[in-house]
Amino acid sequence: MTIGKRLAGLLATAALIVTACGGSSATAAPPAASTGASSGASTVPSAVPSSAGSASSAAPALSGSITVLDKYGDPRYAPYFDGVAAAYMAANPNVKVTIDHETDQGVKDKLTAMAASNSLPDIYFSWAGDYTKKFVRAGMALDLTAKVTGDWLNSFGSAALSAYTYDGKLYGVPITLDAKYLAYNKKMFSDNGIAVPTTLEELLSACDAFTAKGIKQPIAFGNQFGWPAIHYMTQLNAYDVPAATLATDYNPATGAFTDPGYLKALQDFADINQHCLTQGSNGISHENAQANFINSKVPMHYLESVEFSVLTKAGGAPDEIANNWGFMKLPAPSGAAGDTGALEGAPDGFLVNANSPHVDIAVDFLKFLTSLDNAQKLTKDLGWLSPIKGSATADNTFPQNIQVVDDISKASSMAIWLDTVTQSDVAKAYLDGVQGMLDGKKTPADVVAGVQAAAASAKSSQ
Repeated sequence: MTIGKRLAGLLATAALIVTACGGSSATAAPPAASTGASSGASTVPSAVPSSAGSASSAAPALSGSITVLDKYGDPRYAPYFDGVAAAYMAANPNVKVTIDHETDQGVKDKLTAMAASNSLPDIYFSWAGDYTKKFVRAGMALDLTAKVTGDWLNSFGSAALSAYTYDGKLYGVPITLDAKYLAYNKKMFSDNGIAVPTTLEELLSACDAFTAKGIKQPIAFGNQFGWPAIHYMTQLNAYDVPAATLATDYNPATGAFTDPGYLKALQDFADINQHCLTQGSNGISHENAQANFINSKVPMHYLESVEFSVLTKAGGAPDEIANNWGFMKLPAPSGAAGDTGALEGAPDGFLVNANSPHVDIAVDFLKFLTSLDNAQKLTKDLGWLSPIKGSATADNTFPQNIQVVDDISKASSMAIWLDTVTQSDVAKAYLDGVQGMLDGKKTPADVVAGVQAAAASAKSSQ
């Protein structure tokens, strides 16, 4: 079996696990949706208003054609990327950029087929974690360490770059930022005389206090598709397991998952579920649970920063929540053995085909895409956060988003979504196991045993 076909098989398996938005919920719509391009390959025009981006850093000698595969086929998002490509071509008249816009599932299917036939485009989307590592191990992702340097390197937040860094080498260019936070209704906390928690133990006590006041199941939670619970486990694993151990176990060639912290993390989640979460959650969608928070029926909800726009007035939220919400990291347990400075989340990004005949153009285009002007436009047009420093301002987004960028910059590391950072069988064992816990059919020890078995199988297949 060729490397490409073996990688395709692994990607096909991973596609069963990885869901939208970096292995999580669907990307939230910008407050004011655009109209324009639809899914499918498109060669964008060679002219665009200068507001689409700053002048290219490309040398005049650049000449040739490149193809880009992304997951932004939604007509709300595609025009932004088409505009950037058009501006780049306007500044580089001897260059042609063809963008193939796909959906989340579409990009997975195409990458699987292209990997099998060794026909990857010059630039292609990839989630951080083991999904990207598969391309790295197959020799299909270009080492960008010597190319992303100087001012370009320094323009990124370090946590975003670390998500695409493996064995000390950079393989991806991050273009968006996303992190997981516990949003809370400030007024509900104040009206009930309950302090905002700073530790996991305080969170459990706060939940009990709300319950005693008749506000039952105070954290809105829907786990219909499994990933919301996995997000709790992502952050809790980072808290309860030493970082070096996590790195070893998240590598399919060395994973064992025998550290006691994995059991502790599952027990912590069981406590959160018992004291705080909506019950019967496997039959409730994330969006339905979120509606209860938006309508001030419950005081807390665990969501991604990319979803924050739905909590704003521009995003349709009522004044009762739009004017009264804050956010915090999921509080860490006291005496945690892992990294309490880690923050769950990951950027989305692009890889460069190691066999591209136009690496020079591909790298230069990514440099242009991640310029400060284009990063600020991304936030303004789409409502997404960028890993580029200074991209979120009072002119292009709301205060909480600016706070998120600052908070991410202070994180010691990014705890990448558990369902993308681990090997696909391990991810499935976690997903199925935690859903079983929520249904009362499995214990934390049962889940650990299943994860260990999946890790052993993954190791034997390397």
